[in-house]
Amino acid sequence: MPRKVVKRNGPTQVINRPNPLPEAVLNEIENAEGWASVVHILCDSFKLPDLTKRSGLKKIYLRFNETYNMLDDAYVKNAGNIKVTGGIVGIWAKMSADALLRDKLLKEAFVSKLVPLLDIPLTRYIVLQALSTVTHHGGLVARHEIAKLTPTLLRLLGEFPDDDALTELTTVIMFHAIGAVIGQEEDPDPQLLRRLDMRSVLKITTDNLRKPSASRLMINHAMGILNSATLHCHKECKALPSLVTFLVACVRGNDLITRCNALGGLIRLNYKESEPDMRFYDPQKMIAAVQRRFPDELVDNIMDYGLERCDMMVTLQSTKSFQHAMMEVVRTHDLYSLGHTLARLILRTEFSVADGMFEVQNERTGKLEKMDVGLPFTMWSDALPHCVRALRGRGGKADLDAADVVEMKHYIMKQRVSDSVQIGLKVIERNPQLAYAYYVIALGADTERGLRCAKKGLKCKETTPFVKNYLLWRAVEHAGNMGVTRLQEATAGSKDYTEGLAFLTSSQEDAKRFIAEAPPDSRNMGTILDWYIICTIALKGPELSADLHELNDYFKKVELADRFANFFGYPPKQTQMRLTRELIVSNYPAAMKSWGAVISRFDTMDLNTEPDAHGTPSSDKVFDGLAAWLDDLHVDDGPAVEQQRHCVHPRVSPNSVSLYRCSYCGNPSAVLRKCGGCGKTRYCDQSCQKSHWSEHKRACKANA
Repeated sequence: MPRKVVKRNGPTQVINRPNPLPEAVLNEIENAEGWASVVHILCDSFKLPDLTKRSGLKKIYLRFNETYNMLDDAYVKNAGNIKVTGGIVGIWAKMSADALLRDKLLKEAFVSKLVPLLDIPLTRYIVLQALSTVTHHGGLVARHEIAKLTPTLLRLLGEFPDDDALTELTTVIMFHAIGAVIGQEEDPDPQLLRRLDMRSVLKITTDNLRKPSASRLMINHAMGILNSATLHCHKECKALPSLVTFLVACVRGNDLITRCNALGGLIRLNYKESEPDMRFYDPQKMIAAVQRRFPDELVDNIMDYGLERCDMMVTLQSTKSFQHAMMEVVRTHDLYSLGHTLARLILRTEFSVADGMFEVQNERTGKLEKMDVGLPFTMWSDALPHCVRALRGRGGKADLDAADVVEMKHYIMKQRVSDSVQIGLKVIERNPQLAYAYYVIALGADTERGLRCAKKGLKCKETTPFVKNYLLWRAVEHAGNMGVTRLQEATAGSKDYTEGLAFLTSSQEDAKRFIAEAPPDSRNMGTILDWYIICTIALKGPELSADLHELNDYFKKVELADRFANFFGYPPKQTQMRLTRELIVSNYPAAMKSWGAVISRFDTMDLNTEPDAHGTPSSDKVFDGLAAWLDDLHVDDGPAVEQQRHCVHPRVSPNSVSLYRCSYCGNPSAVLRKCGGCGKTRYCDQSCQKSHWSEHKRACKANA
């Protein structure tokens, strides 16, 4: 009979303890068919409460030490009995569905007890199912602990490459466990990351996607591994061309959610190697460029659009007007007039206020020195707050508008955008028709508010080409980012899905409008073209040809925008969206050739019957009822909670998309108020509804 050695305060005692499982129970287990039967026999023998109910798990928690010691004792005493140890593993896995019980189990190092059973054929699958259950329900600590088993899982995948059940389960486990390590915004623990051997994980996962036997569950989780790895493992991802071309190929699949998940992965892939967009300006570079001879192609585009309307001419004229105004204020000391001049210039161009100063040449040294001209400022940019006070001192509506414009610009120049945004929010309460205030708010980090204000600003009756085009720029970026984000989190028929589609469609439409209306030399043209091409590829998917010839005109516009940027001395920055657009377009033909057949097979799979994100394995080797028992959980002892399912996403008609856009400003949102009269139009708020009433009232009364 086994003996147990116990260390007490006195001398060591040897205690003989019997097997906690009676012989009759062991015989019953030996003759049981399937793991579900084994687990139920053990639960009955240990007199455990119903583990499919919260109340049962709560009872386990209240007497955890007693229950765990009983199970662990049986595990140790029956170490040679595969069915008993495997069944106990199943019970521990079920207990781990409760967060508090899971934490207690982790402290008992129960994961380490599972590892030896992975090399025993009879217990391999129940251990993998248990690990899958723990990673599905587990928090970061549990998932990090199981992520450390990745080398073992990779070894099993290498030893049994044709075992579909093993491939499926290990992929699910790795997705949840590794995702907890690399799927966060924060940099992962470098020591743990090295232990994961991500290059091997990514290669074997990518290769497994080519298998004709790949199940829906495996495909979904494998794609999740690849997408989550692109941010912190970008070097490992780019070292595998097949991984990159797979993600590119996915943006041509039938499923919009799959396309946007792949797009999100490609965007993250370029994050750490991207450059911020150029937001500074040296007027001398533009002056030097204009003095050179323009290439014929640029001249043709400038003349077609109109020389005086191009950004370069507006900026140069504004620079000249600004310098004249600063010379004039030296003579007049009239800060009020200067304020109105600055306000007009600010509404004409982004680069309206030069960062110069009043200087005079020292006759003795020949050097330029600051000059006191009797004004309360020396640096020209420091004139702005003084002009604001002068304008507010008069107090007329035009004066207050000008003061607000100058003050917001002052804070932007000081890189205090958040302060400028707060002023903008107050300004639109006083004057909801001041378009520049909406542009300033749209510069802020709050994407939802930024998009809403960009859309409202575009509806203002009095604006300038500069403000309109920059509002479009902000609307494109905000809506594009929100669309990709929402669609990565969406499920079929959900609010996120239809709203995400509305965001992406809005971004594409505003980008198309910008490209058609903005000057060809606009410095935002390249960025907008990047967004337009990416949104079109995401929205159209397989409707586009394999060579993307439908976008040829826009590719030419990209080349033209680059030529303008280089001519003016500002080579295009390698921004995140530019790199993403280049990556997709350059790899698109190769991706179709390499992965086209695989993606076509994915498209034919009935994904709308796909199990939930955790799922039960599809192989008969594993699914004998135990997997269903592990997934079964009743909340408050009521009926089982239906798991959210991942589905193929049907096309959404333009009509349904319009339901998620304000009838006045076009802002995409799920939080819109219906017209109380007809119940058909929807608005962001009372302001939009009021502004739309003159246009809508006839239709409203007819439909009421």
